[in-house]
Amino acid sequence: MKILVVCLGNICRSPLAEAILQKKAEAAGLLWKIDSAGTNGFHVGEPPHHLSQKVGKKNGLDLSCQVARKFEARDLDNFDIIFAMAGDVMIDMKKIAGSKTMESHVRLFLEDLYPGENRDVPDPWYGDENGYHEVYDLIDKASDAIIKNYLVSKPKQA
Repeated sequence: MKILVVCLGNICRSPLAEAILQKKAEAAGLLWKIDSAGTNGFHVGEPPHHLSQKVGKKNGLDLSCQVARKFEARDLDNFDIIFAMAGDVMIDMKKIAGSKTMESHVRLFLEDLYPGENRDVPDPWYGDENGYHEVYDLIDKASDAIIKNYLVSKPKQA
C-alpha cells in the first residue's frame, strides 16, 4: 500500500509522520511505502526542519535523507491513502486537485485516533522545540491507531 502524508511545507509535520508511520508499518510486517509532501511548495528541495530532525533523531529516526516536495494532483492517482495533517491543508489539496475527486482516499491524519472530531496536527513551525516534541507524540499515537485500525479491518492484507 502506498501512503502520502501532506502538510503545508513538507518540512515539519509530514516528514515526521512519514518516518514514524514507515517504522511502525515495518515493525508490524506491513509492506507499506510512505511518502510526504507539502501544499505550498516554499521549501521544495530542502531537508526537514532542524527541529523535526532533532526530535526524530532523539526517537531513533533519521529524517536527513528526506527532501521536501510539493503535493500534485497526480498524487491522487499514485497513492492508496493520503493523509492531510490539518483542515487548511485539505482545503489547499482540493485547490491543487482541481476536478479530481479526493473524498475516496483522503482524510485527516488524526481521524483514526480521534474519529469524527476533525482534529488537526498542530503546526510546530511557529513555536519552540517543545512543540516539535508534542507533535511527535501525537503523530506517534495516531500512527499506532492507523496501523491498528488497518489490521482490524484488513487482517490478511499487507
